[in-house]
Amino acid sequence: MPHARNRNPSPIPEVTWDTGLKEMNETWKGAIACLGVAVFFVMTIGIIYWQVVDQPNKNWILRGTFSGLIWERSTHSLVIQTLTENKTFVEIGVKNIGNPEADVPFVRNLCWLNKTEFCYTWDSVADIKISLESDDASQTECYNITWTPRSCHMDLEDCFSMVNVSWYGGASVQAQNWPINNASVSMRPFVVSDLQDDPSGYGSVLERYFLGSTGVAVLVDPEVALHVSFERMQQFCLRTPRSMERLPLKYTVCVGPNLKAVHQRMWRPHPSHQPALPNMDTLWLPFWKLLVTVDSGVKLERELRTFSNRLKRHRLGEGVISLTEHSTSLLSDMVDHEYLYGKKKVSEGPTRDLTLMRLLNISVTLSPFLGVDSQQFQASLEDGTEAYWLSLPATPQGHLAPLLTQWKEKFCVKLNVSNPAAVSWFTEWVTSLRSQLSVEYLVLEGGERNPFEEHGLRPPEALARDKYIQLLAEMATRIGNSAIVTAGTRSSHMSLFVSMVPLSSDWSHTGLKSLIPSVLHYSLLGYSFFIPDAVGGSTSKELITDEELFIRWLQIVSFLPVISFQTPPWVYDEDRVLNLTRIYIAKHQDFVVPLILKYAEEWKTSRNPVYRPLWWVSPDDLNTFTIDDEFLIGDEVLVAPVTERGATQRDIYLPGSSFQWQDCLSFCLLEETHKTDSCRS
Repeated sequence: MPHARNRNPSPIPEVTWDTGLKEMNETWKGAIACLGVAVFFVMTIGIIYWQVVDQPNKNWILRGTFSGLIWERSTHSLVIQTLTENKTFVEIGVKNIGNPEADVPFVRNLCWLNKTEFCYTWDSVADIKISLESDDASQTECYNITWTPRSCHMDLEDCFSMVNVSWYGGASVQAQNWPINNASVSMRPFVVSDLQDDPSGYGSVLERYFLGSTGVAVLVDPEVALHVSFERMQQFCLRTPRSMERLPLKYTVCVGPNLKAVHQRMWRPHPSHQPALPNMDTLWLPFWKLLVTVDSGVKLERELRTFSNRLKRHRLGEGVISLTEHSTSLLSDMVDHEYLYGKKKVSEGPTRDLTLMRLLNISVTLSPFLGVDSQQFQASLEDGTEAYWLSLPATPQGHLAPLLTQWKEKFCVKLNVSNPAAVSWFTEWVTSLRSQLSVEYLVLEGGERNPFEEHGLRPPEALARDKYIQLLAEMATRIGNSAIVTAGTRSSHMSLFVSMVPLSSDWSHTGLKSLIPSVLHYSLLGYSFFIPDAVGGSTSKELITDEELFIRWLQIVSFLPVISFQTPPWVYDEDRVLNLTRIYIAKHQDFVVPLILKYAEEWKTSRNPVYRPLWWVSPDDLNTFTIDDEFLIGDEVLVAPVTERGATQRDIYLPGSSFQWQDCLSFCLLEETHKTDSCRS
């Protein structure tokens, strides 16, 4: 039964009480509402103030043992600093985040509960993943950075500041500088090109490796489709091209106590790429280029004998006479060999007895190109071995269409070095040629040109990027350890010599002044065994008439692995040029070669370069970072030649406070390992 409520007989008090309570509730509600609006207003102002004024411009992303990665909001850049923030290793400008005016907090790590990884998704732009690795043995820390676009047709670009950082490495350029801060190259594919055909490109020796004076190194993943640009004294940038595929930008940044320590960490020998020395007998002999315009092997034989007799008459000692590709082809036609495609012999022409000429010490020059008007190419098509050449995909009838290109003003096809059968045929033919001519040295040129790119075609993955040059180098090592290639990438551990790019016959940074920066550049990238350009330069086929330039050039290359000549010293009227040539050849053999052999063993075990910049012995000395006209052989000899026209003396910077230097113009031998000799030309 429902409970009956007793009513108050006097309604007035009850009404008065109820009315009062209602009025008080409405008043408090209004007050609370006003207070809430005020609090909301204050919070909004506070948030705006925090975001615009008081929020810190940088946020720590990852922290290691001694370094950390920071997101710099105001400049849209990643910065690696020491934890105490007293030193900046590198600043990386991020260019692929859409509107550069937009404020990107970039503080939310999606790799939860992991202090060594950072993940972030940029709205509709890109994903980034950064992982941190520490190496206690080398006191270095490495940040593995991977950008992945979230949609197609999007390029990714990161730029590394040159402000207060001297950078080294990368690729050869026409006017080589040390450091590379003065380089200026527009954005282009980061592949080796022929600098004589493309002066604004990257050439000769190229690695995806950059070293900074603050103790930072950048290594780009070899599978990345990479474009690179240099903006003089400002920055260099890495970019992936726009594509239907979502191409990632992937690289590693390592930092350490100084640039030498980081470099040694990055170049520790890998078990799968153990360094191998080339034929070190090559160091002892000067190379003499024979530039003749003859049209038959008989005339070439006569020129060879005449040149050899001149070397003997002028008492220039034993040397190697280097033949061009044209001269090599004339010799090739004179010997009894077979161009094998299956079992067919292409040429049945008469051969000549070359017994006497085999006594000469010569080097031959070959390339992977073959003229389309040659019998060898026609036989290839008849025998069904067109797959030996770089080709377009098969036609509906199943036939390959070899790609046409030009090489030395002739229409040619290029050897498919990704085809094992083609490589076997070429190496067997070269081995036969060398055997019949008793030739030890082989120059293999022409790896730089890419017929696919010339036709605007995408190469197969086996030959993408600079893989052709790498495969060509591998093929050269199959021929022997006396091979010389004209370009190198991912091949510095192979038993090869690399020929430097031709230089101008002048005193500029495309001529003599480019020589020492090139030595340092090649060595830093692992190519310690190189053949410098001919004394006086060789971009022109004319003889060098500047006697002073010839002598200064000779003085520098006498300290390098091999001395090569294009202009013979007997063309000058004065006997002193001949005398100086004899003296520097002898000093190279007596003093420099034994020193190179000593440090070659160190290179083999540690990959430390034979030729070293001055900061190698004093990595904390800021003055050594930009010196481009001195170099070290090991830690023992400092070479500081004269590179200015008309100068008879120069200033020398001596690095390393713990070293005892002594002048050694007479090439004296070292008495103590702690003493370092300063050799001056």
